[in-house]
Amino acid sequence: MFQRLEAVEKRYEELTQKIADPDIISRTSEWTAYMKEHAEIEEIVLKYKEYKKVQNNLKEAEEMIKDPEMKALAEEEIIKAKEELPKIEEELKILLIPKDPDDDKNIICEIRAGAGGEEAALFAGTLFRMYSMYAEHKHWKIEILSENATGIGGYKEISFMVTGKGAYSRLKFESGVHRVQRVPETEASGRIHTSTATVAVLPVVEDVQIEINPADIKLEVFRSSGAGGQHVNKTSSAVRLIHIPTGIVAECQTERSQTQNREYAMRLLKSRLYEIEKNKRDSELANERKSQVGSGDRSEKIRTYNYPQGRITDHRIGLSIYQMEDFLNGNLDEMIDNLIAADRAEKLQGSEEE
Repeated sequence: MFQRLEAVEKRYEELTQKIADPDIISRTSEWTAYMKEHAEIEEIVLKYKEYKKVQNNLKEAEEMIKDPEMKALAEEEIIKAKEELPKIEEELKILLIPKDPDDDKNIICEIRAGAGGEEAALFAGTLFRMYSMYAEHKHWKIEILSENATGIGGYKEISFMVTGKGAYSRLKFESGVHRVQRVPETEASGRIHTSTATVAVLPVVEDVQIEINPADIKLEVFRSSGAGGQHVNKTSSAVRLIHIPTGIVAECQTERSQTQNREYAMRLLKSRLYEIEKNKRDSELANERKSQVGSGDRSEKIRTYNYPQGRITDHRIGLSIYQMEDFLNGNLDEMIDNLIAADRAEKLQGSEEE
């Protein structure tokens, strides 16, 4: 670990010189890349310097203890340093875990009603409202890309973009099957129904990250059925893109402009293709070991919302929260923080085994 830390510190010093070099400053893109790398490793370097300072204090205190007049003070310093060093070492281990390169990206979230008919569509609407309120708490922006509403507050499916710092890092663990157990309003006998909705969280990718051959795309335009007044029903502004090699379909119908709908649909298509490549790459890096927390498998039942008991349970980490109303009003941080902590612990254990 300490060899890696020394290498990171050396790189940090090199970057510090580079970003102050007038020649490099004049080359904006190069300077920006160095600045980004410098910022990404700064926290590790500062923590490592703190570790070395405490280590140095311990050595000095062990020398001081030989002096009878300084013995009491030296003993205090030794106790303090020996308590601090293991804590800082654990923090350094966590900081050295490779960061997900997509963590700072915006996301496209897709929610689809699963088993349960109309009740599943209503649950999909509940989840959309929950994520919208969470985004509002975080001061993120939401744009609906495509929706197939049922008319009574539910959605057969809805796709939307979330723009804001760290959106992917906070929401990536939401991918999977969400299950609800509750009494539907239409159920006269009061019988509890179980329904599901599927959530997919995709990082929004830049053009340089994934290239698509224009010849591989089939473009279809059609009349929108979403909100937007009479205009959307009179013109073929909605866009559907079909990626011929994979059969992946992406569409957008919420904007008045066909050009803007095509732009959003292309973003969605690229994000879906990128997700396939990312999952393949992550699987290879993990030597086919599937991460319990971060797999993002859409077929995996990740969470149950039990209304009668007022309980939300995440099955990946075995955590239950008994504040249903709060949770559905977008207060997700307790759950998300625990998922992030579990993911870090798993990655840390994996790196130690290797």
